[in-house]
Amino acid sequence: IEEMKAGDAIAALRESLKPEATVKREGRVYIINATKLVPGDIVVLGAGGAIPADCTIRDGKPIQVDQSALTGESLPVAMFPGAEAKMGSTVTRGEIEATVTATGSQTFFGKTADLVQGVDELGHFEKVLREITYILVAVGFFICTLVFIYLLSIGVDFWEVLAFNVVLLVASIPIALRVVCTTTLALGCHELAAEKAIVARLSSVEELAGMTILCSDKTGTLTLNKMVLQKDLPIFVPGVSREEVLKLAALAAKWWEPPKDALDTLVLNAVNISALNDYEQTDHTPFDPAIKRTESTIKEKNGNVFKVTKGAPHVVLELSANKSTIGQEVEKHVLELAHRGIRSLAVAKTKNNSNEFEFLGILTFLDPPRPDTKHTIDCANEFGVSVKMITGDHRAIAVETCRTLGMGTNVLGTEKLPLMKAEELEKATTLGRDYGELCRKADGFAQVFPEHKYLIVEALRQQGMLVGMTGDGVNDAPALKRADVGIAVQGATSAAQAAADIVLTEPGLSTIVTAIVTSRKIFQR
Repeated sequence: IEEMKAGDAIAALRESLKPEATVKREGRVYIINATKLVPGDIVVLGAGGAIPADCTIRDGKPIQVDQSALTGESLPVAMFPGAEAKMGSTVTRGEIEATVTATGSQTFFGKTADLVQGVDELGHFEKVLREITYILVAVGFFICTLVFIYLLSIGVDFWEVLAFNVVLLVASIPIALRVVCTTTLALGCHELAAEKAIVARLSSVEELAGMTILCSDKTGTLTLNKMVLQKDLPIFVPGVSREEVLKLAALAAKWWEPPKDALDTLVLNAVNISALNDYEQTDHTPFDPAIKRTESTIKEKNGNVFKVTKGAPHVVLELSANKSTIGQEVEKHVLELAHRGIRSLAVAKTKNNSNEFEFLGILTFLDPPRPDTKHTIDCANEFGVSVKMITGDHRAIAVETCRTLGMGTNVLGTEKLPLMKAEELEKATTLGRDYGELCRKADGFAQVFPEHKYLIVEALRQQGMLVGMTGDGVNDAPALKRADVGIAVQGATSAAQAAADIVLTEPGLSTIVTAIVTSRKIFQR
């Protein structure tokens, strides 16, 4: 069964490694299966398409890339010429050529399959049962030997002694132990299913009951995995309202078209779109990662014309005529927001028939924690389970999330943990000695890749901890497989579900804590 599960995980991973690719060869453009790409090929990356291999961005305008499948980051990142684009990412905006540097299993993304395949060992419960069986068999042999010698010494017939000892030895071997335990666990699985936790490996019930550390993915588990426009909107011009700043931000987009940007979606959802039809957009410059802003020219019904722009605060501030009076205050707010991991977007507007922008305010965005997450973490701590956050997001965002949830703010970045190859991780026996204490004392980990997650879980296991791991993406599959209890959360990819021991059918951590309590009741039987 374990081998079949590993095969399922690898098959799911390989299935995700087969997109089509647009490639330039000998001056002609072909659309081919990405498995036929070779290093040195020139591929065309366009909006909506998957990046088919590890590649280096060539000359051209920057593109926006969604790396959530690889890193867990909530928003796309800008990639400029010379940047390394990883297989498994998706282009969300722009078009550019890139040179293939690695394909298939040699890519950063493809090495995830090697890590999943490399995990093949008995679970904690199987080890305990095996040890108990060995001890009872050894005790049985010892007692039989004593009885055999004693009976012979008092003159009992040899064949009678032998027959008696065979019966005694058979009776002392715990043949029914596994059957009884398996039956109890199987009945318990029905109880867990009622609590929205589907058990894929029976022995994981015992491991869940004894779990001491839970490594939890941030995005989608601790948080909603949905950027939310915050009520906090710093305004720097007297008399300007929050609603007016939001309306101007919406005018800086093509509000009559489906939004192409996650932040534009939030802004447009926060305003009355019908009210924007009183304006005419005569010119529009879409967002460009090189200039980090978007700009629109707007004509009102009375004929007045003005421009509005939104983008990175420091860029918009440089364009603004009121920079000298509000510059220090804006920079103070931006720095504070950055330290808290809150994403910000500045809005500025020109006065009628003027080219001088006036900096108005800053929109703030955050992926907020689930309403029940803080209470759930407190309950887990009461049950003796320490929760550690693991995320691919930036450290500032991780620290702010930990602070909000009361988890402590000792969040480690990847500079403390080495990025080891799959074959090195599989053979490493000193991870607990080298990194175990560091991982145990940390409250969370930021900007991690699949290899880092695997290392964290294995280092804690080598310290003698029973480690649980939650995840939903392909990048979580190796750590889910390595953990004593791998838990795939609701909406997880097929690769994550195949690698996990338990699959949740409800979102958030609360289901896990309920499952811990239920599993402890089951194991007490």
